[in-house]
Amino acid sequence: MSTTSGRQPQDLQSNAEDQPSIEFSIDELDSGIQVYRSSGVPEIYQAQQTLYQFLLEIVKQWPPEEVLLEFKRLFFYQIEQIEVTSSGAVHAVHQLVLQNDEIEFRNALKRCCYILVNNWDAARQYKAIQDLVLAFQDFAIETQTISPSLKQLKSWIENFRNSKDYDELKLFIARYEESQPQKEKWISRYTSYLLVPQYVNFKNPIEQREAARALSRQLKDRFKFDLAMYIAKSQSATSPEKLPRNPTILGDNVLMLIKAIVAKRGQFSYANLANIFINQIQTLTYGEFKPSLQKYLIFSVEQHSNFAIALQSRLAERLDSLYLDYNSVPLNDALILRTCNRLIETLTTENRKDPSLLFVTLLSQGNPMTLVIVLLKLVLICNASRSHLEAQIAVLIRYYEQFPEQDCNWVVNFLEIFNVVFAIHAENVQYNLVKMQQEQEATPQAKTSLDHYRIFSQMKPIIRPKPPIQPDPS
Repeated sequence: MSTTSGRQPQDLQSNAEDQPSIEFSIDELDSGIQVYRSSGVPEIYQAQQTLYQFLLEIVKQWPPEEVLLEFKRLFFYQIEQIEVTSSGAVHAVHQLVLQNDEIEFRNALKRCCYILVNNWDAARQYKAIQDLVLAFQDFAIETQTISPSLKQLKSWIENFRNSKDYDELKLFIARYEESQPQKEKWISRYTSYLLVPQYVNFKNPIEQREAARALSRQLKDRFKFDLAMYIAKSQSATSPEKLPRNPTILGDNVLMLIKAIVAKRGQFSYANLANIFINQIQTLTYGEFKPSLQKYLIFSVEQHSNFAIALQSRLAERLDSLYLDYNSVPLNDALILRTCNRLIETLTTENRKDPSLLFVTLLSQGNPMTLVIVLLKLVLICNASRSHLEAQIAVLIRYYEQFPEQDCNWVVNFLEIFNVVFAIHAENVQYNLVKMQQEQEATPQAKTSLDHYRIFSQMKPIIRPKPPIQPDPS
């Protein structure tokens, strides 16, 4: 096993006949999700490939305005008098409609959209992406038509416009939308997490997964940059009206939050504790690992508080029941990955629909920081679990989006703290506390008051191994 924090899963190899193995992919999609595949019908496959190739060619050669117009001609207008260059693509759309398979048509339409999104994003043609997404809203469904195939096409476009697939596409312009309904406005602050289910879902076309991963990373990088700029300027003599925008809704409390987090350095820093823990479990069996993991997770939590008792009890109950057949097996990375993912589910949502009982219990008792730190500790010993964690966070956001922000402030507060903590501990910006010179230190408390410290940030090198776009065939 590796001896560094943020371990990556390794292939399982068994040298003993009686030692079973656990199959997994890096995103550990053990929820029945299948790899995105095209239909086995030759006509459908050929029509899809014709469309993809046509759009790939023109998006690299034509101005975005002309590409978008061609896209509308193919799927919205279906004008008969089309230039020769697109006649094959027009025929391909007709062929897809004639096959009467709405699922395969939807797959093709999605992939066509993300081919354009991916290429325009790489070329920084963000306005073109916005125009593409909004084109579906501007498209008027004309029910008066004598053509059955055209009526079918328009019906399928309307179904797509009212589907989850289109909601996912709209996430790519959420950062440009200024006039969203209030209900959507608060969840738009967490678009980087809402994109995660798209790129960990192997049913989605590769272009969609790549685009979602890229945009999620861009939004996280923007948050890190805005946070660092706000912290730097807010501690200077800059007038309030000249301060950069605070990327959180925590107000000035974000400064004290970061100071409290960064102050936990040295021997008892979360990263150092994770490294120590990883070194200590190298020779353990899985059965020995589980109680050690529980102790690691609740270390430094106030032991006799109600929330600590609830946390410890539920973690012990969940760990005791996990993978009992493997208790005598030497610990390996696959078991660590699966165990961390199961605990993440216990702490967030166990059915990927509703918040877990432990999540509600911890937050209702006013302990968002405790929950965030436990989640951080899991990711620090198993970095491969981070995508799973963020996908779970997306499920929680979707659950609570039905409520106005003022009715779920406790959840929003958790999300804000989660954002800040993971920006500090799991990213490539390093924050440090520096004590400022004081003319007098009248009391001993003054020596340790965080008010006498300033936060400084700097970039640090980080290597992000790119998860495979396709699942591990093994």
